[in-house]
Amino acid sequence: MSRIGRKLIPLSDQVTVEISRGSIFVEGPKGKLSLRLHPSMTVKLEDRQLHCVRPSDNKLHRSLHGLTRTLIANMVEGVTKGFEKKLEMIGVGYRASVQGRNLALMLGYSHPLILPLPEGINVSVESQNLLTISGVDKQAVGEVAAKIRSLRPPEPYKGKGVKYTGERIRRKAGKTGA
Repeated sequence: MSRIGRKLIPLSDQVTVEISRGSIFVEGPKGKLSLRLHPSMTVKLEDRQLHCVRPSDNKLHRSLHGLTRTLIANMVEGVTKGFEKKLEMIGVGYRASVQGRNLALMLGYSHPLILPLPEGINVSVESQNLLTISGVDKQAVGEVAAKIRSLRPPEPYKGKGVKYTGERIRRKAGKTGA
């Protein structure tokens, strides 16, 4: 049995769950999310706890068991607490600003990069070079953070670029002069 798939997902009083026709809908104080379940997986609601059940022990069902449970647990956590990622911009003149539903980034190019923000994702700029991306959907928050980081990934010589807060950049020594 999958250790992750067997774990029960506890629900707080603020969260409402509806399971119908192969889909699960989770609603909480921060928002609402839905997930289309694989036809062979079933989810049961018992005593304010969700339980994922797989039909057999074949490889596909074993792999889907833990995945389904984790996706549902992330949905429950997202609608109660939410998710956030923090990014740092290191470099001379690197800065960010939010303009309506767009994020304007100055990353050393000759022009500002304008990124439209998807629904459900909020970006706040703490200082000019520190961004916080937040939302209820863990996957969407991660995708937006990765997209911003990919615009100017940190380089190994001077460490300039966009990096996650706490990320370590492996530094290289430059050329030695003769």
